[in-house]
Amino acid sequence: MQPLAERMRPRSIADYVGQEHLMGEGSILRNIIETGNVPSFILWGPPGVGKTSIASVIAEQLNTPYYSLSAVNSGVKDVRETIESAKKQKFFDGNPPILFIDEIHRFSKSQQDSLLMAVEKGIVTLIGATTENPSFEVISALLSRCQVYVLKALEKKHLIELVDKALTQDIFLKDRNIQVDSYDALLKFSGGDARKLYNSLEILVNQLGDTESPVITDEFVVKNIQQNIQQYDKTGENHYDTVSAFIKAIRGSDPNAAVYYLARMIEGGEDPKFICRRMIILSSEDIGLANPNALLIANNCFTALEKIGMPEGRIIMSQTAIYLAASPKSNSAYKAISLAQQSVKNTGPLSIPMNLRNAPTQLMKDLNYGKNYQYAHDYAENFVKDEYLPKEIAGTSFYKPSQNGTEGSLATRLRNWWKEKYNF
Repeated sequence: MQPLAERMRPRSIADYVGQEHLMGEGSILRNIIETGNVPSFILWGPPGVGKTSIASVIAEQLNTPYYSLSAVNSGVKDVRETIESAKKQKFFDGNPPILFIDEIHRFSKSQQDSLLMAVEKGIVTLIGATTENPSFEVISALLSRCQVYVLKALEKKHLIELVDKALTQDIFLKDRNIQVDSYDALLKFSGGDARKLYNSLEILVNQLGDTESPVITDEFVVKNIQQNIQQYDKTGENHYDTVSAFIKAIRGSDPNAAVYYLARMIEGGEDPKFICRRMIILSSEDIGLANPNALLIANNCFTALEKIGMPEGRIIMSQTAIYLAASPKSNSAYKAISLAQQSVKNTGPLSIPMNLRNAPTQLMKDLNYGKNYQYAHDYAENFVKDEYLPKEIAGTSFYKPSQNGTEGSLATRLRNWWKEKYNF
């Protein structure tokens, strides 16, 4: 038997719930669908807000072949085979087949490249769904050929409407006469995700059994749903707790804990690129100049993941997490830019010292632009002791080097040059 969420998937625009700015009367996407001339586009929004349903409604409305792939378990070969099948289904006077790709942000660059020709030649109408910003996750060549439509989180009224539709229209539930005493707990556990809402409702209905005059109360929901909640939720509190633990384990130089929390996120379905981005940030914020190679390795990890994808990408991510955890630590670069930004906010755009100003014209030279500037390369060790800050904040220290790793040698060099200014 199909899950409730699949049984209740809308078959027409009239059945669709939510996203009125896209699917309501007179809205942009609805008008496009009703004309029958649908371009390739990408749907960006949170999980369970109707992205897949929009694609299936369009296929039904246009009466065109519909292919669906999930980027989680599809490779380049799957894409090419699907495109070949679509070629055979396309007729000169008909709409091209719909190719729906769920979680398109998980496709590697080579996987996305394999879609380009089919989209350009109109072999398929591509509809991609993503929970991540497509500007960062979809290659520019593909993004330029697609419209992007943003979906909003479902409101309380939408979720209640979905529950009522299921209880009164679903083939297996409509004769049960199930009543809802309160929607609060059910909506809370759904987190605005219609798929999770229907999964929860299905669990509750099964727990009701053959009860006469069945009623769903908040107490019943809490008792029966709480024990079924996933331990890792990509959009919930546990998501942020796990990411936080991962970052703090690396910052605390514990490779074992770092790999454990990395495994938790991978097994929970976290987007690998999200994890890689966090490691790039951490490599500067928490390691920085103590080991400048950390940033290179973290950035290369992201690039390698894009090239090879998952599951092999997990090995590179593990290597990177271990390396970062075992590296010497320094947050001096993070603290320096924070202090400098605060200074700018407090003092405003202070006047640039005249000797540091550019003087491309004779008039500017006559006005003393660049006068008395000391060219560092004319001096021993390519260094000359001068004041480069505006006079109002002269002598201020924003950067305070640590003594850890490579940064220790930087600190020594700065002390030798500047004496008291970098004598920490």
